Amino acid sequence: MKADLIATREAIRQGLKTSAQVAQECLSMAQSSACEAVFIQLTADDLRDTASQPGIEKTPLAGLAVSVKDLFDVAGQATTAGSVVLSDAAPALQDCPAVARLRAAGAGLIGRTNMVEFAFSGVGNNPHHGTPRAWDALTDQPAGTAGTATGGHVPGGSSSGAAVSVATGAAFIGLGSDTGGSIRIPAALNGLVGFKNTARRVPTQGAIPLSTTLDTVCAMTRSVRDTVLAHEILSGRSVPTAHRPLSDFRLAVASGYLLNGMDATVARAFERSLAILRAAGAQIRELPLPELGELPALMATGGFSPAESFAWHRELLAKDAARYDPRVSARIQRGAHMAAHEYIALVQARQNWTQRMTRALQAYDAVLSPTTPITAPTLADVAPGALRDEAFFRANALLLRNPSAINTLDGCAITLPCHTPGELPVGLMAWHGPMRDDTLLQLGLLMEAALSGRT
Repeated sequence: MKADLIATREAIRQGLKTSAQVAQECLSMAQSSACEAVFIQLTADDLRDTASQPGIEKTPLAGLAVSVKDLFDVAGQATTAGSVVLSDAAPALQDCPAVARLRAAGAGLIGRTNMVEFAFSGVGNNPHHGTPRAWDALTDQPAGTAGTATGGHVPGGSSSGAAVSVATGAAFIGLGSDTGGSIRIPAALNGLVGFKNTARRVPTQGAIPLSTTLDTVCAMTRSVRDTVLAHEILSGRSVPTAHRPLSDFRLAVASGYLLNGMDATVARAFERSLAILRAAGAQIRELPLPELGELPALMATGGFSPAESFAWHRELLAKDAARYDPRVSARIQRGAHMAAHEYIALVQARQNWTQRMTRALQAYDAVLSPTTPITAPTLADVAPGALRDEAFFRANALLLRNPSAINTLDGCAITLPCHTPGELPVGLMAWHGPMRDDTLLQLGLLMEAALSGRT
């Protein structure tokens, strides 16, 4: 894994590197085969100009490269959400709040990253701009470029390009969104740290919506300390420094629903991680959460995303449906069939469910789960085509299952890598209900240290 942002910033401040030199290194990676289909638009001049500003090394981000998911408004650029349907969209007049905050902290914008069209999948495919290959732990090269037999693995979605931009070293922070796992899934499948903050912490204005109920603006990085910095910038607040030992945190493992269907690699990594954390002093209890098993029935009418996205896409679909990714348009158009009384019932059911979940979790600081129960499928397994649609939707459902539960809870969660060399990337997720962001970030620092052998 490449050096993280804070280490690189320190090297710049010590005069070992310059921001301009690092910017050129990032651009070289962004233009290499490692980043094939990662960027929809490179903004080399923006990055170079920022990195060359006098005093930039004193800013929090020191002119270092940040990638922006093609969901967010950047002044002078068209926001197309990974779709050709919006290819004639007018350039944005101003930066969205998230981008403005990153710029103010000294970010150099390296480009707009590829994504699942309109953010509606956890797999990462994009038939319009190509699909980035996941950064594969088996070879430390983008899967498929080092002679792997599979031809590469999916990057996870919907923030697919954002993840690969960070994992390859083209960017230090990947700005993205998380509606049902769109930050945490690609972070897990690429060996990164991904943080889904409580949704209300960061403004969503200036981003094309998927679900106005669930959308969250957040980021992925290469370390937890970088994630803390990124969250502080995006949320406009400081995360308190804690000096609690790992043994002070009350941790639980939710038995049942979130552990079902784990593949062998995930099961092995998850159990090994729990053992490491216990050896480091963590007190971890098993917690039955039968409420989680209610989620499939709760979402039986489709959930919030189809209904709320259809409201946004209705006119576009009426005139341009044939140009959408069929797998995306099918999911959006499901929202056309949700009746008003079903939507209202869903809102009420979610409120009741979150209240019961909050009571069940109140004795704990965090719950531990695999971020996804499976490792990344191969690109060939879920390639476009009727014969593979079943495999695609099965993989999509599994990848989304665990992280989407936290969105339904209006909660927050952090995923960090827990695989060993030679294994495909696996994510370990710590999560809780809303406004527990600081506790999870503090816990994430301790978990990262334990899993990497620094304790």
